[in-house]
Amino acid sequence: MSNIYGDWLKQQREAADLTQQQLADMAIMTRSHIAHIEAGRRVPSKDDARRLDRALNTGDVLSSFLPPEEAAVADYFEAARLLEAQAVAIRESAVTFIPGLLQTEGYARAVLGTTYPPLTAEECDRRLVTRLERGKLLDDPATPIFWGLLDAALLHRVVGDRQVMADQLTHLSRLVESGRVRVHVMPHQQGAYPVMQSMLSLLWFEDQPPVAYSEGIHVAKIHDSPAVVERLQGAYYHALSDALPLRESLALLKSTAKDYKDDA
Repeated sequence: MSNIYGDWLKQQREAADLTQQQLADMAIMTRSHIAHIEAGRRVPSKDDARRLDRALNTGDVLSSFLPPEEAAVADYFEAARLLEAQAVAIRESAVTFIPGLLQTEGYARAVLGTTYPPLTAEECDRRLVTRLERGKLLDDPATPIFWGLLDAALLHRVVGDRQVMADQLTHLSRLVESGRVRVHVMPHQQGAYPVMQSMLSLLWFEDQPPVAYSEGIHVAKIHDSPAVVERLQGAYYHALSDALPLRESLALLKSTAKDYKDDA
């Protein structure tokens, strides 16, 4: 999106001779939040904008002229998408689809094709672009650190067609081989395990408390209670301890990708 809003905020802050940290303290926000707004990576909430107006003595300019959010995602995922863009570490468990950050174009398009009511072709394309843009977070060689705990069923459920699956698992294997992500597969024989009830994402930040995000069918929740987040982290690591080691998981990804490719 255009960064007129962020540029204007930065100008007002500098005119007031304030650092990002000083403004953050005055507005009861974090320095990284201010930095993301100024860089155009995040739109403040209405309450945040009001506090910024008070701190900078700008009347109601910042709260009245909030820019629209242009990213096309399901409504219930929007808050999580913004947090995801700020995270320095992400641990995710997936039981239905490959995590969005790791999806190829073909796989993502097939997933979006399962939406009900069906999306229009235009809306599907918009959401596809946003999903692929999310994946560019991994273009950075280090941040966020990403770990994925994948149910073995994901490898054998054909999403799209067998060529789409071959491409998806090959892409995932390359990410693991490059050291950019860690993936651990939960084998079928393990049976039931913690966090298999729904998708779970754990997020850590540079200067904010960690949060968790869980998602079901058309519903989602961001958990920021320290006690709840700690309990979800414990469940994740408990499950992770029963998953296949990285090397064995990678071998399974590559062999399954080869099987799909041979069939295709």
